[in-house]
Amino acid sequence: MTTVSVIDRYRSDRSGVPNPNLGWNTYGVGVESMGRDGTPEPIDVPPTASNQVLVRVDAVGLCFSDVKLIRQGGDHPKLYGRDLATEPTRLGHEAAVTVVDVGDELRDRYYPGQRLAIQPDIHVGGRSTAYGYTVPGGLIQYHLLGPEVLDADDGAYVIPVDPAIGYAAAALSEPWACVEAAYTQRRRLEPLAGGVMWIVGRPEDDVAYTFGSVLALPAVIVLSDVPPQVAAAVGGERRKGSVVHVRDGVAPDGYRQLSDGITDGAGFDDIVMLGITSSHQVEAAAKLIGFRGTLNLVSDRPLDAAPSIDVGRIHYHYTAYLGNPGPDVSASYGERRNRCEFRQGGVALFVGAGGPMGQMHIQRAIELDDGPSTLIASDVDDGRLDVVRERLMPMAEARGRTLFVVNAASEPGILDGTVRQATGGRGADDVVVCVPNAGLMGDAATLLAPDGMLVCFAGVPTGSYAPLALTQTYLGNAQFTGTSGSHIADQETVLGKALAGLLSPERAVAAVGGIEAGRDGVQAMLDARFAGKIVIFPQLTGLGLLGLEELAERYPVIGGRLAGGGAWSRDAEAALIEMFWQGG
Repeated sequence: MTTVSVIDRYRSDRSGVPNPNLGWNTYGVGVESMGRDGTPEPIDVPPTASNQVLVRVDAVGLCFSDVKLIRQGGDHPKLYGRDLATEPTRLGHEAAVTVVDVGDELRDRYYPGQRLAIQPDIHVGGRSTAYGYTVPGGLIQYHLLGPEVLDADDGAYVIPVDPAIGYAAAALSEPWACVEAAYTQRRRLEPLAGGVMWIVGRPEDDVAYTFGSVLALPAVIVLSDVPPQVAAAVGGERRKGSVVHVRDGVAPDGYRQLSDGITDGAGFDDIVMLGITSSHQVEAAAKLIGFRGTLNLVSDRPLDAAPSIDVGRIHYHYTAYLGNPGPDVSASYGERRNRCEFRQGGVALFVGAGGPMGQMHIQRAIELDDGPSTLIASDVDDGRLDVVRERLMPMAEARGRTLFVVNAASEPGILDGTVRQATGGRGADDVVVCVPNAGLMGDAATLLAPDGMLVCFAGVPTGSYAPLALTQTYLGNAQFTGTSGSHIADQETVLGKALAGLLSPERAVAAVGGIEAGRDGVQAMLDARFAGKIVIFPQLTGLGLLGLEELAERYPVIGGRLAGGGAWSRDAEAALIEMFWQGG
């Protein structure tokens, strides 16, 4: 048996569509709302319309985002109050599929046997209509894709997959794309052309600030308590067409009223604070950054405390905190000063390292040719940390990297001590937080080097505040970043890396199951049963949910094809399909 022969046996025409075609529709809150009486239900597959393709779902990765939908039902933000009892949806946004049948209008783009990965973050008319949420997802054996996926705002939200890439690897290209996106620049790093800029200063400040091209970009400039030399510089800009508003004597408690009066509640596109030392003043101004806006702190003096900052907005609204010691305001902007990738040869700390996404961040850092040389994996669960040791320690050693594994709850100060020891007391160059806890993000920021980068990967709701040492953004060039979801280009990057052998997405797999195991897989996530990704193979029947260790024990033929450290592999996947596929 070879991998290719098994893959070829997966039918790519309508004659292979089973009757019944099984799927896991979701009708409300809780796992009990999935399917019928705890089992997948038969779901009809209508004829393929001219603007549709029929796809066979080959693999589906389960995600903690699925748990959010199960807990919230129709109240989930991406369902817009939908009554799931009468209009059910279906989980499974991490999906790899194969085209089975193609409608007349699409035959110049798709063909039977073509493999695709779905990018679920779909927008139609600017509105999120995500696959696996608004659009029923991949926990089904076969289903139709139409304009809701193939002709949305960015065109088709599907990506061709090379046959050399396994089904699990293709499905997991979506969560891997979210990891990849965390290290691509999502923040706006220049003042918005045609936007509204607010410049806040101190009347007694005698620094001779320069602005470069900064003042030429906004359509509206608001001045608050700036010194005369700044007022003169901006006054010259007025002759170039900008509208300038002067509002002196505005206390921090009045900042909101100022913003509402000028921006109609949208917030300022760009805020520049000159010589400010009051953390209270910075806190008040930071609340008024518009979506994807910037706050530029220019000063050579530290703030009097760490201001409390909405870390949820860093993640979801891409708010950017920039700065430099001055006097050149324009020096804060641009990608050269504001990095988003690991420091080469540096020390990287991963908080929440034992979960699936934490492990993926560590794996990516290890596999980067120019990544960090020392990695610290922190969690509070010994079982999960054992998995990190087993799966990732050999990979780190093979690549000449040092990996420390630390239970942060084992003794007071152990994580801080480990970071200090590894960095000579300087602090970590990069800290990645994979736990959705604002307080933990604030604590993690204290472990940063002055020019370090904090990645708020796990999203917390907007309105979640934590103290951040923003002094470090302008005196040390620290970075505070966050991302939400991924784009098609990120997923294409992951698939390209996988094909080139630069990334092994399938190593994130911790458990597998067939179509009947869909509900058990979601329950396993609720129970935090596996320290890794769960992948459902909808074409396989009679396969319950099994962790890889148990799978290897029960089925030695499959176990013998696992990669080093018991990791999932393309060969193990081929053996699994050979044993459990019932389709032909």
